[in-house]
Amino acid sequence: MRAADGGTDFVATRRIGDATTTVISEGTLVWAPKMQAPAEEVRRAIPELTDTGTLRLGLNLAYVALGDASIVIDPGCDDPESSWQERFAAKWPGLQRSAGLRAGLAHLGVDPAEVTHVLITHAHADHFAGVTVERDGHDAVRFPRATHLIGGRDWIDNPARHDPASDLAIRLGTIDRAGLLEVVEETREVAPGVAMIPTPGETPGHCVVRIRTAGESFYYVGDLFHHACEVAHPDWVPVNRDVAAARASRSWMLAEAATSGATVVFSHERFPAWGRIVAAGGYRWERT
Repeated sequence: MRAADGGTDFVATRRIGDATTTVISEGTLVWAPKMQAPAEEVRRAIPELTDTGTLRLGLNLAYVALGDASIVIDPGCDDPESSWQERFAAKWPGLQRSAGLRAGLAHLGVDPAEVTHVLITHAHADHFAGVTVERDGHDAVRFPRATHLIGGRDWIDNPARHDPASDLAIRLGTIDRAGLLEVVEETREVAPGVAMIPTPGETPGHCVVRIRTAGESFYYVGDLFHHACEVAHPDWVPVNRDVAAARASRSWMLAEAATSGATVVFSHERFPAWGRIVAAGGYRWERT
């Protein structure tokens, strides 16, 4: 089976300016949206909701090759056969996994030892657990020569750092002890044409990744949006999130993406997740 724009059924690649940009699907999970919004309006806006109030979301990450930079964005879950995966599946009944990050990079001919940057949009485990790989019962750095970057408040101020059993302490802690972890406090160009931009709300340190090259733009926006309904209704924010911060971050991103005509990918859109933001008496998500 081939993806519509190149790759296997879980790898899709596009050329954006001078960047070769790839979305890798790690599978899908079942989600029950709990928005800070009227439940009946949310149900009308999400026609794919089941009778039990759930829907299936994607699990996407990205790989970008631009100039001398070899960049993994949100290294996602650990390998499908890992013990981490067993624990993750227990938390998410109905989870379905693809062959995952390792197989996706192998399909692209990318050696993990050659990756230069790992950009983590935020500190939820399904976005960063793949920074390490299990070897002989221990967690080893998957990308040993890469600078790993994450929003400062998601690392420095995160209470999970003090829980030795947490994914953050174990996995990102392994990266930190290897001297490979850096934090982002403000907009930062991490490589020519590649920037991490703080967009708090989903988490205090959430960031989006922007690629600008040869007059074209690409944004990987992590969990700034989880479903297209949040593009049309930017005030609909999942519970237990910072509503004011999320609204402000979304407002900036929507205007920026619509004005620039950028290609946009968010983590939980259906694979291959390519789309754009269209201004139309508000905003809407359009798959491309």
